[in-house]
Amino acid sequence: MIRLVTRLGVDDKRPRFYFTTYSLELLSTEAQTSELKKKRRYDDACAAAHAMDLVGERWALPVARELMLGPKRFADLKRAMPGISAPVLSQRLKDLEEVGVLVRETMGPPVSAQVYRLTEWGLELEGVLQALGNWAVKSPFRDPDAPMAVTSLILSLRTMFSAEAAAEMAARIQLVLDGEPFRMLIENGTLEIDRGTEPSADAALAGTPDAIVAFVYNDIPLDRLERAGGLSASGDRRIIAALPSIFALLSG
Repeated sequence: MIRLVTRLGVDDKRPRFYFTTYSLELLSTEAQTSELKKKRRYDDACAAAHAMDLVGERWALPVARELMLGPKRFADLKRAMPGISAPVLSQRLKDLEEVGVLVRETMGPPVSAQVYRLTEWGLELEGVLQALGNWAVKSPFRDPDAPMAVTSLILSLRTMFSAEAAAEMAARIQLVLDGEPFRMLIENGTLEIDRGTEPSADAALAGTPDAIVAFVYNDIPLDRLERAGGLSASGDRRIIAALPSIFALLSG
């Protein structure tokens, strides 16, 4: 890692004037470890405590969550998390890059833009997010009406999928969330869901993430949401109607 060092000095010949010099220092692995220790909130050999050293700062896990489905630009991350300020987002991205959770890279032609991408190690945080989601859904303080972003909803569906409830279901579903297409394949008690279109979809469901949440998790009737304009369903409506039963929140 390279650190920019700033030094402030006084011009002996012109004492009223100050000057600033800059130099670059190449930090060794040991120095990087020392830098990390300065930021730590725990001094504990427990690996879970060390995990909090790495990703325990506010907004760190939501930033990682937003990158689970692929690289994003800074502006895209900011748009997905309206509650975070630009300076805090910059700092969290820097922190996560320093510990090896993500990397910065430049997309090639035809689009030339800097994006942030999770490393293989960073992608392993999906399991952490799923475990936290299953744990926190039992919280009496959770607000079921709070807004949910697109990536959050996709990860939530992966987390709350019930293989037992979907054991005899086979369906290809086209989801469109705020204009973003996703393929959903349910077969033999398994779920695959990722970005893209499904030409041979048995059913399609389009709308806002909040409307999908209201239908799948909060027991709001599909026809009411359609009349309100939040959702649009087509194809085999029996498949759409079965979705709440296979994505039920594990709140018991």
